[in-house]
This record gives sequence, C-alpha cells and structure tokens, in this order.
Amino acid sequence: MAQPPIRAPTEDAVAAAARLLQEGLLVAFPTETVYGLGADARNDRAVAAIFAAKARPRFNPLIVHWHAAEAAARAVKFDARARELARHFWPGPLTLVLPRRAGAAISLLCSAGLDTLAVRVPAHPVAQALLEAFDGPLAAPSANRSGAVSPTTAAHVAESLGERVALILDGGRCAVGIESTVVDLASRDARLLRPGGVTLEALEAVIGPLAVAGDVPAAPRSPGQLASHYAPRATLRLEVREGPKEGEALLAFGANPPGGFVATLNLSPQADLVEAAANLFAMLRALDDASPAGIAVMPVPERGLGRAINDRLRRAAAPRPRR
Repeated sequence: MAQPPIRAPTEDAVAAAARLLQEGLLVAFPTETVYGLGADARNDRAVAAIFAAKARPRFNPLIVHWHAAEAAARAVKFDARARELARHFWPGPLTLVLPRRAGAAISLLCSAGLDTLAVRVPAHPVAQALLEAFDGPLAAPSANRSGAVSPTTAAHVAESLGERVALILDGGRCAVGIESTVVDLASRDARLLRPGGVTLEALEAVIGPLAVAGDVPAAPRSPGQLASHYAPRATLRLEVREGPKEGEALLAFGANPPGGFVATLNLSPQADLVEAAANLFAMLRALDDASPAGIAVMPVPERGLGRAINDRLRRAAAPRPRR
C-alpha cells in the first residue's frame, strides 16, 4: 500500500492541508485524544469518503469538529447544560450530542439518520490551526480502519490507511491517548455514551448526575458504541493476575507484574491513570506485533480515566464481527 506524505505542521503544511480539504480530500491531523481523519463536514462526497476509507458502517455517526463553541452553535441547539460543559471543558476532549438545527449546513451522513449531531472543539494547537485555516467544520473520526486500534502517532495513521488519505500532519504523540468523552444532551436526562478524556466525576461536578449508557444500541448515537471496537489482531484476555498462557504478551498496570510472558509493556508502573490512558493504544499496537498468540491485560481500576481505559479494553476483547 502506498504511503501518504507526512508533514510537520508548519504554516505552509497546514495551508496545504486546508486546500486539500476544500477540494474534498481526506487529511489526517492530531488532536489531544487521537489522530482524526478529517473531511469537509458540509460536503456529502467528502464525508462519504471517510466511511469508504475506514470501511465504517454508515449507521455509525461522526463527530464534527469546530474551532469554537460559537461556530458549533450554528448547527446544534445548546441548552444550559451544554453551555456549562462547553465553558468548562472546551477546547478539550469532550463531545456533546445535541439536537441538530433545521437547515444546518452539515452533511446528513454525519448524523447517520438521527436528528442529533455530535460536536467537539479540540484543544490541540495543530487541530486548531487547521480548523482556522480551513474556516469550516471538519468531520473527523479516528484515522484508522473501522474497529481497529486507534492511532496516536502519524506512523499509526500511515500504517492503517495508506494512500486513502491525501496528507498526514504530524503533531507528535497524542497527549490524552484515548478518544473524547461523549455526553448525550438531546433529552432531559444527560447520558454518558462513551467514557473518555474527561472523567465522569468531572462532568458530574458541573451538571450533576449522568445516566450511563448500558446495552449496545441498534442505532448508535455517537461513535464508540459498537460492541467490538479498538481491536488489535490478537485476542485479549482481561483482568489477568497470574502467569501466561502459551505465547501470550502482557499489558501490565502497576508495580510487580507477573513474569513469563513473551513480551511485557506496562501502561504505568506507578499506577497513574493519566499515563496509562496516554500509553494504551500505542502499547496495544506494539504487543500485537510482538505476540499474535494473544495479549493478557492486568486489571485497571474502574475510576477516573480507568473507566475509559476499561471501556476500550472490553470492546477490544469483544467477539469480532464477521467480515
């Protein structure tokens, strides 16, 4: 597979990326969460190209990225809760699912047939520079094949998508390392659809209790709700506290992990959940290359960012859909 150009995010490179987007092509760029596969959110053909490049189901909505909350408010209806969350957490790793405005100039493909739209204002300076240069909204799911491990470096994008993307802006490794938190505010009861870079505890400190989405919906209201997602080639064995099965690698967490594995990478020897989240996808990729026999995963606490880490691990370990 031919490799796309990877460019440092100079002013000239960002301007070139904006021109490619205006022509309806796909550009990968860094955010604080993971690398996004960007397309003009107003262009049906460009948005359709995202689904084709990722082999993504058309019923799975896309997040639309904006330079500022005021711009997003032209496409969706903000209530008091949304304004408070945006004030506290934007720019940042939070996506809000809000009612779509009638006549919003956003491709209906982004909403996947729903009357809502998922919107976010990213904090990464390269993402912000690109949104300013492009001067419009970008549909941007993670820049990888659908269901696979999300990319946290430019090299991950090139490996996964190859010539399907016209240009990759290389902003280095993503600081947060897991996708944005998704909160559904389209009804009276606020719901956490996907844990991510903003913790449930932080959200509830601003707007009060949130319901937590449970079963996999027939029609997802946001990305990241499919049962099998973020998956390496190797199978995952979760909550492992003992030694290996034959040929297994270990994704460890905390001090003194068990020995005997063909390879071991530790998300955080100090049991720091922020460090663990930043390392998750890169270490899954590395262990997948080291041991196709399987990956054992040590327990991670179900609190703070651990909730998002465990969400990704459970989906990565779920039975894979037939291709």
